[in-house]
Amino acid sequence: MKRLAKYFLNGVILTAPVGLTVFVLWQVFTTVDGWLNIPIPGVGFLATIALVTAVGFLGSNFLTRRLLDWIEDLLEHLPGVRFLYHGIKEVMGAFVGEKRRFGKAVLVTLDQQLGIKAIGFLTRESLAEFGMADHVSVYLPQSYNFAGQTLVLPRDRVQPLEVPSAQVMTFVVSGGVAEVGDR
Repeated sequence: MKRLAKYFLNGVILTAPVGLTVFVLWQVFTTVDGWLNIPIPGVGFLATIALVTAVGFLGSNFLTRRLLDWIEDLLEHLPGVRFLYHGIKEVMGAFVGEKRRFGKAVLVTLDQQLGIKAIGFLTRESLAEFGMADHVSVYLPQSYNFAGQTLVLPRDRVQPLEVPSAQVMTFVVSGGVAEVGDR
């Protein structure tokens, strides 16, 4: 009986990630297809990817870029909308933009006596605008979540990590269970 239970647990460990991934993708496909009123699962999702790619292509064109800049300027000046738009734009830029903010993975010493440390990302190398030129800001993402905390620390409590940021983010978001290394 123990052997059967072990085989069952191994089966769960092997099938759960695949099953959950397929389930999430199916939900995304059917939701987007429902919005577009397309009866074939996945076609609406592919159409959405094609549309976003086309907008990216057109955005690199000078004339289209001017139109997008005008729309962006309009959104930046609408009360209420500005807050939402600017926040989303900043978060997206932090992950994939030219001014990527999560590019420097760091190890933060939270308690020197106990040796408690946390892994995060350096987001500002100086907080001089707050009168704290000798402090930095570090973002600590939460595991299994899209939230996190921003800490303000003395610079000497932060140590750079020589690991690519994408691997560090995977490690942190997975709760430390994902393996970090060459892929």
